[in-house]
Amino acid sequence: MLFEKLEGIVIRVKDYGESDKLVWIYTREKGKISCIAKGAKRPNSRLAACTQLFTYGIFVIQPSSGLSTIRQGDVINNLSSIKKDIVLTAYSAYVCELLDKVTEEKISNPYLFQLVMQVIVYIDEGIDAEILKQIYDVKMLEVLGIKPRLLSCSLCDRNESLVGFSLKNGGMLCNTCAHQDSNIIFLRGQLVKLLMIYSVLDITNLGKINVSEESKQILSRIINNYYDEYSGLHLKSKKFLEQLDLFV
Repeated sequence: MLFEKLEGIVIRVKDYGESDKLVWIYTREKGKISCIAKGAKRPNSRLAACTQLFTYGIFVIQPSSGLSTIRQGDVINNLSSIKKDIVLTAYSAYVCELLDKVTEEKISNPYLFQLVMQVIVYIDEGIDAEILKQIYDVKMLEVLGIKPRLLSCSLCDRNESLVGFSLKNGGMLCNTCAHQDSNIIFLRGQLVKLLMIYSVLDITNLGKINVSEESKQILSRIINNYYDEYSGLHLKSKKFLEQLDLFV
């Protein structure tokens, strides 16, 4: 009987029958895989801990053309800070749901695995979750094939004197072209640079990014509007984040 040992993070869990779970794991080696964890709902099951949402570990899988079977799991990091905080849980759920929506099963993407893992670990470590979400959102637009023009003007290709974001034109506009969109969102130089940084930043070398609440709100509006206009995605976790923002 063939088994595979895979490194991955649990991105979705669903109860199945009286004692089993359906578990979706995003792995470094195989991309997203769907599995059944037999008996995992039982309190004394050896699979109970490793099949919790957001758990990062090493999984021993019996592969199948349909649902694979989890035979064993060793927890590397249970991301306990996320699980204790409803806000961090909401942000992490968004990261996982977006990943789940934009990926097909059994297509390896080590870059995407590293991106998701690093963002979630940073969230667990207490780094500003809204900034991390915005960086992640910008990176995922490239995965979706709808990356906006953030490094140069969307109309004339100039990479200087960028003054605002145009939803209609799919990216930044320079001071010469800005008049061509009456709905352009004008941005201070700092925010123009920040969007550029989001686009090119290596997430493993995040460093310290200080962003005011006002600036985060402006960037969040730009990114959310862009997703609404071009992605066709409707995420439950996004709606929950928006509702949560009204109470925190």
